[in-house]
Amino acid sequence: MDGKRSRKAVCAGHICLDITPAFSLSKTYERIGELLVPGQLVPVGKPDIHLGGSVANTGLAMKFLGADVELMGKVGDDDFGRLVLSMLKEKGADCGMKVVSGEETSYSVVVSVPGVDRVILHDAGANNTFGPEDVDYTLVGNASLFHFGYPTAMRRMQEENGRNLVEIFRRVKELGVATSLDTSSLEADSEEGRVDWEAILRGVMPYVDFFVPSVEELAFMIERPRYEQWRARSNGGDITAQLSVEEDIRPLAEKLLSWGAKIVLIKCGAPGMYLKTASREQLAKIGGGLSDSLKDWAEQEHFERSYRPERVLSGTGAGDTSIGAFLCAALEGCSWQESLHLAAATGASCVVAYDALSGLKSFEELRQKIAAGWEKA
Repeated sequence: MDGKRSRKAVCAGHICLDITPAFSLSKTYERIGELLVPGQLVPVGKPDIHLGGSVANTGLAMKFLGADVELMGKVGDDDFGRLVLSMLKEKGADCGMKVVSGEETSYSVVVSVPGVDRVILHDAGANNTFGPEDVDYTLVGNASLFHFGYPTAMRRMQEENGRNLVEIFRRVKELGVATSLDTSSLEADSEEGRVDWEAILRGVMPYVDFFVPSVEELAFMIERPRYEQWRARSNGGDITAQLSVEEDIRPLAEKLLSWGAKIVLIKCGAPGMYLKTASREQLAKIGGGLSDSLKDWAEQEHFERSYRPERVLSGTGAGDTSIGAFLCAALEGCSWQESLHLAAATGASCVVAYDALSGLKSFEELRQKIAAGWEKA
C-alpha cells in the first residue's frame, strides 16, 4: 500500500428503504406461489423496516466489519428520505447522502417467506436520477476502493449503453483508486430487462477491478440463451442448485476477464461463490495501493461452498454483505482463500435475520467459528 493513501472505501449507487413483513407460518413452502394465492388473506406480523440497496447493505456491512467507509446515494425530501437519513445518522454514515427536493425516496416491500427465495416490490425513486455529477470525486480520490452497486436499478446508468456508468468508473480509475461493481436482479419484461447489458458491461469492464454479480443476473445480462436453458432445466426450482462450474459458471467468468475485469467473484446462491482472477500483469493495474497485496491472487480459480447457517429467516442482503466482507478482507491484505472464507461466512451469518445487518459477526468471531469446524453446506 502506498503510504499516502488510507484504506478508505466509498460505497456509492443504489439506496432504499426496505419494508419486510414478518411471517409466522405453521407449515413450510417450496414456492412462494403456494402461499401468495390471489384472494387469500395472509396474516403477517410487525414489519421489519430497515435500510436496503447496495449502498446500505454493502457499505454498512463494511463499516460493521471495521472498514473506514463513506456512503454516497440520493434520497428525496420526503418522509421515507428523512427516515433513511435518520437511520444512517444512527450509524454515523449520513454525511455523503444527497437530498433532492421534488424526488421520491426509493423503497422496497420484501416478501421473504422462510425457505423460499424472496420477492421484492420496488420503486427506484431518486436512484433513477443518480449520475456522474452526484459522485464526490475529491472524497473518492482519498480512498483505496470505490464500490458501486445496482446500476441495473438506476435509469441514468443505463442510458446510451451505460455512458454515465462508464464515465464514473473512468474518472475513478484516473484517480488511481481500485474499483468494484455489483448488480441486481432483472426481469425480462421490465424496462431495465430490455437494456443491452452486454454492451454496457463490455464498455465498463476495462475500468472494473472487482466484478461481483450473482450468477443468474450475469447470465441474464451477457448470455440470455444460457439463462433460459437454466430456467427450463430448473423447472421453477432453484437455478443455482443445478449449475456446473465447468459448463455453466466458468465460461461467464472467462468472458468477463477477456473484457477487462481483474477479479471476478460470482455469487451462486445457497451452494456458494466462484472466484476467477486475471494474470499478475492485469492485477498490477488495480489501484488504491492494493496491487502489491493481491499478487498471489493472480490466475486463481475456486468454488467456495457456503457455510451452513444456524437458521434461515431471509436472504435479504446476504449477497451484498458477503461482498462487503470480501472487499474488506482484500483491503486488509488477506489471502484470496481467507477472503472467500470470510465472505461465505458473512453470507451465512446474514440470513439468520430479516435485515442485512443484524446477524453479522466480526471477522474475529467468524475466524473462531471457522477454526472450530463450521460445517459447510
